[in-house]
Amino acid sequence: MRHDDAFPDSGQAASTGDVILAERARAALFARPSGTPPILHHKEQHRTHRTGWLRAAVLGANDGIVSTASLLLGIAAAHGTRGAILLAGVAGLVAGAMAMASGEYVSVSSQADTERADLEIESKGLEHDGEAEREELTAIYVKRGLEPGLAREVAEQLMAHDALAAHARDELGISEALRARPFEAALASAGSFTVGAAVPLLTAVFAAESNVGPLIAGVSLVCLALLGGLAARAGGASVSVGASRVLFWGSLAMGMTAGVGALFR
Repeated sequence: MRHDDAFPDSGQAASTGDVILAERARAALFARPSGTPPILHHKEQHRTHRTGWLRAAVLGANDGIVSTASLLLGIAAAHGTRGAILLAGVAGLVAGAMAMASGEYVSVSSQADTERADLEIESKGLEHDGEAEREELTAIYVKRGLEPGLAREVAEQLMAHDALAAHARDELGISEALRARPFEAALASAGSFTVGAAVPLLTAVFAAESNVGPLIAGVSLVCLALLGGLAARAGGASVSVGASRVLFWGSLAMGMTAGVGALFR
């Protein structure tokens, strides 16, 4: 079975369990006198679906700014010419983007291979011993707080709808929203690295040769702070914490590389 076939409609599979639980809970918990206004359910906006591309994009842009700015500062500290600085910057941009793309693709592909292997094991288990797999799923729901009878009913309903998707989601933790996507991760990493590396590179192009080093460092650090803050905000974390940690590591990397360059004056 193909990996994609395990999730023909994961949202529908999840909604089946929700309907069962809601019907059981409604009579006990939500019974209200006639005339009482209906309960309004708010729609929560979660950020889990962003984790895949957000991680790759932030890592790529951060790496692009830090590595390229550090490389340029090292050449500048060694009193390299503008041509040498720009050549190093362009070479670093191309090499870094390809390294990020290939690294993300290989890493996420390995994760996807593991997911496919686990799904194949589950598929064989369902084929040869469906009852044992049902009991396994029931036990999972019992551990999550359902009564044994209701847990078995939920397991039966979900397995009747899509047994493999139910086990993938609740036993293996593999879902459509979080499953590995190698090409998406590779493109996000390479593209974001290129955008990040362009910041110090363009600064070097337009800056006067006499103060190219301080300008590259200043502009890069400002962009790193903005990037860290935006990433933290998108992920629901503290903006100040996100900005400060990338500033710390970015400053450390640039300072150390500039120090190495200064040794070769």
